[in-house]
Amino acid sequence: MKAKKYSAFWHGAVILTAAGLITKILSAFYRIPYQNIAGDIAFYTYQQVYPIYGLCLTFAVYGFPAVISKMIAEQKEDGKEERVRDILSISFWLLTLLCTIVFLFLFAASHFVARMMGDEQLYKIVRVASFCFLFMPFISMVRGYFQGSYNMLPTAVSQVTEQLLRVSTIVLLSLYFVANDFDVYTIGAGAMFGSVVGGMVSAVVLWLFLRRNLQHVLFRRWSSISKKGMIMRALFWQGITICVSNLVLIVMQFVDSLTVYNMLIGAGEFADRAKVIKGIYDRGIPLVQLGTVVATSFSLALIPVMTEARRRKDTALIRGKLRLAVKVTLVIGLGASVGLACIIKPTNIMLFENQAGSDLLAILGFSILFSALAITSATVLQGLGYTAAPALFTLVGAVAKYAANIILIPELGVKGAAVATVISLMLIVILNFFLLARVVCTSLIEWFALIRIVLSCGAMALFLMLYLFIVESVFPGASRSGASVEAIAGAVLGGLVYLIFLVKLHVFTEEELGALLHRREISFQKKMRKEKGA
Repeated sequence: MKAKKYSAFWHGAVILTAAGLITKILSAFYRIPYQNIAGDIAFYTYQQVYPIYGLCLTFAVYGFPAVISKMIAEQKEDGKEERVRDILSISFWLLTLLCTIVFLFLFAASHFVARMMGDEQLYKIVRVASFCFLFMPFISMVRGYFQGSYNMLPTAVSQVTEQLLRVSTIVLLSLYFVANDFDVYTIGAGAMFGSVVGGMVSAVVLWLFLRRNLQHVLFRRWSSISKKGMIMRALFWQGITICVSNLVLIVMQFVDSLTVYNMLIGAGEFADRAKVIKGIYDRGIPLVQLGTVVATSFSLALIPVMTEARRRKDTALIRGKLRLAVKVTLVIGLGASVGLACIIKPTNIMLFENQAGSDLLAILGFSILFSALAITSATVLQGLGYTAAPALFTLVGAVAKYAANIILIPELGVKGAAVATVISLMLIVILNFFLLARVVCTSLIEWFALIRIVLSCGAMALFLMLYLFIVESVFPGASRSGASVEAIAGAVLGGLVYLIFLVKLHVFTEEELGALLHRREISFQKKMRKEKGA
């Protein structure tokens, strides 16, 4: 029986990881056609308010479902089905209360929130975003229930369906509004409405999975439920800490929403010009988000192994997998950051029609490395039982980002915001790594491996600079299609050079390569099944 449950856990983890990758890629890519359709100013209006939706999405995907699933799994382990219903009922009504308060505040204070961002006309987009919170309680409760039952399919289906409908709505409404000459704020509100549609569809999908048991879950006598305070405290505080740890990029975007446009206006920029500059700056968000998804996809797949190893008190396995997770994230994150910086001009033209802001996007591209390391290290700490510290470090990073923006933007313009993002993410990584090293009592990366990774990256950078020099000498002033060929070929060739040097310099051992290809994980799972079945 235990072996069957363990197999279900692994099968569910694979489903959830695949769904997470699909949704994150969709979430990164839709911004490109949206910017192409609506332009930089409409892109600015949407991105200014996006962190509010990002906060809601993170709570509904990572924070509260994770806490609810943990409590549900513990009660199911003890066969306490009535207690499961108690937890679900309390979770739903507590989250409904909290989210209703947030919704009412955002809707009623939308003008105030918009003024905080420096542009009162954003109020209508803030109001649309506020509706996303109304679906969060139900989504969080149902996802938490099924994840706690080791059934990840409902969560995966709801996530993918939500993003597909959301992205489709954003693109279609943008096309309609632009074709009918609506103003940029209405276009932004239409794009945000796509998120409301996505949340509504996700709730409907989850309702279809749980509809038979809803009445027994939602309408329970409050007086008959024991230990209500304990459940509410666990849900609130643990949910908050897990969410904040996963809000690294959203927090940086939120600080930028509050400071960049305001400071550009304060520096004497005309309003329309400041909106264009902020819209160009926001081009970096899909690039950073997509790069971070790729950089963390392999390393985060190792987290369940470390969590199980912690339960078994297998310190050696934890250390080995932790070093591998850090190494993989560093290899992909550094390669993506350096590679993007080298080919940013043709990439910018390929994706966004012109090369405006390429230099600041090259700086912002290094956020890929540090955001990936921050997310990986925070997730490992959570898996090892340290949930509060990563959240605290993220808040420290947010304060550092705000202070750095205040200092650097007057000196460097919008490039200062890009530098501030990289510095604050680096600070979060340093704090997470310092704690991780103390917890596992080992170094997180060997110096010789670090040097070989840097050498491999340097070789790729030299190759790409030579490649770009030759191409742009032969084909100066290439069209968008020509820039697309240049960017894609550069990414492929640069990636091949990087890979060749990684192999030649033996950055990964045969054992590590085996683990990444899951051969070691498969044998580990078989061993676990035998022990649990004995």
